[in-house]
Amino acid sequence: MNFFDLKGLLQPLGAVKQLGKKPHTINYPYETKRTADRYRGLHYNDLEVCIGCGNCSTICQNAAIDMINIDGITAKNGDSGLRPRVDNGRCCWCALCVEVCPTGSLSLTKDYIYVTPDANAFLWTPGVSNPDAKNNISFTSDTNLSLSMYQRVPMRELDGMERVKSFAEVVLGYSEEEARAEAQRCISCGLCSNVCPDHMHIPEYINAIAQGNDNDALKIIYDNNPFPEMCGKVCTRRCEDVCAIQVRGEAVAIRWLKRYATETAPTAQKIKDIVNPIIAEPNGKTVGIIGAGPAGLTAAYYLALRGFDVTIYEAQSYAGGMTMFGIPKYRFPLDSVKKQVEYMESIGVKIKYNTKVGRDISFEEMHTAYDAIFVGIGFQKAWTLGIENEDIPGCIAAVDYLNIINRGDSFDVGKKVAVIGGGNVAIDGARVSARYGAEVTILYRRRISEMPADWEEIEGAEHEGVHIAIQTIPTRIIKGENGKVSGIEYLKAEMIADENGGRPRPVAIEGSETILECDTVIGAIGQEADYSWLPESFKAKIEIKRGMMIVTNEFNQTGDPKVFAGGDAVNKTADAISAIADGYMAVKGISKFLLGN
Repeated sequence: MNFFDLKGLLQPLGAVKQLGKKPHTINYPYETKRTADRYRGLHYNDLEVCIGCGNCSTICQNAAIDMINIDGITAKNGDSGLRPRVDNGRCCWCALCVEVCPTGSLSLTKDYIYVTPDANAFLWTPGVSNPDAKNNISFTSDTNLSLSMYQRVPMRELDGMERVKSFAEVVLGYSEEEARAEAQRCISCGLCSNVCPDHMHIPEYINAIAQGNDNDALKIIYDNNPFPEMCGKVCTRRCEDVCAIQVRGEAVAIRWLKRYATETAPTAQKIKDIVNPIIAEPNGKTVGIIGAGPAGLTAAYYLALRGFDVTIYEAQSYAGGMTMFGIPKYRFPLDSVKKQVEYMESIGVKIKYNTKVGRDISFEEMHTAYDAIFVGIGFQKAWTLGIENEDIPGCIAAVDYLNIINRGDSFDVGKKVAVIGGGNVAIDGARVSARYGAEVTILYRRRISEMPADWEEIEGAEHEGVHIAIQTIPTRIIKGENGKVSGIEYLKAEMIADENGGRPRPVAIEGSETILECDTVIGAIGQEADYSWLPESFKAKIEIKRGMMIVTNEFNQTGDPKVFAGGDAVNKTADAISAIADGYMAVKGISKFLLGN
């Protein structure tokens, strides 16, 4: 017997020395083994926190994650309605998906053993397939160490007490370096595009900025928004409210990045050179448009590109509508408006200024002269306050006051001003008054957290010295000996809970009358459209709901097939991006009506 035969014979006897020692294996599932605190086991997803952004699926290098619909989860603003499904046969548990989860809903657990003869069972939906795993989580993302960037690049702006001395633009805009850095924060989930009324290609143009392709970004933006510089400065940016990053950090500065891209083209000619629009041959159809606001200009631009002969009738001496005459120039400078309008005119849009429908041309004449009509009027008629003495000198509606100032005329507000309201128009009226040296107080019936104005505008007003008196209900305007405004009386209010679960309502406190001395009272409680230009014979076809809103179908077509409408007079959201979306949709409706496509 040689050595190797002897070794083979004796080798099994070596196992005897293992008797009494603790085994390396465990008797699963009756026994478990303690894992490390940050062990990377099987996935778990908190379905209620997850928003279905798909960032986990995008980053997975093994293609182990896809996004699926599951029972009980539906799409809504800020939530795609999808949830990740993991193929555990592909997954390598690297945890990159967890690291980049913007909401922190996805995690790994201490569970690492899963035995089954069914191969399909390895394809599971975390949080659905293992709902009890939430009690065994081990590896989660940390915003301080994350691969995602949760804090936005700060926007530079003028100091509050310095900027209130002039109408210089408050926000200074991003530099190229700042824009690149901010754009790189976007995870391209697309939730922003879904909530945008115009469904702009937001991830696409932000990605172009991140890669240094500013010209491409501008082309992408102009695909369905011909008024982007305005949106980049004063948009209500609902897109940012649903940004996946803002769940645990600050939303990507979508509005400011749009502004950056548009400002890389400083002139109308430069826009045209970059966008290089394709203008179709004339199709022989004519369209008349009432109002050169965002809705009318949008409709005119895309109709002109499609070969329509388009003419806008504008009552004012400038185009832009309420964005031109209702937004102060420290927010939206005149040059920005003119540049965008000049570009539209350069591709064939015709605008007849100082031409008011119902005065300089009748609606009947337009209806006869054009193959189709688009109504894009804004809310320029202010609501009355409904209190005593509101018709005396020194009391003015905010929309009228802003119109006067933006036209370059003057209105002496005196040393003290009271503004009634809590929306952006009220804030604008207050901040403009402050720029003329007035001590300004805003009277708002609810709490600051319930003000409909943009929070940035509220903060801006406070930084400029505007005082906001909350839970105040104006009761009468006080007439001085000279017959003009000398003050305003208001009652203090307490917030009473709504029995039906609605938001608390302000109720005046008896005996709390307070007088605020002032030289001017500016009312800003709402506006409506003026339909005095529309003949009664057409009102039978063009339905105006409650005398305020024009009723349209999905193509923004009214009861008169030849007449389309959009903007404030149609869309109750009453913001510029919604007006742009209406104008864009009306183009599709008009093309279908006149050309059949």
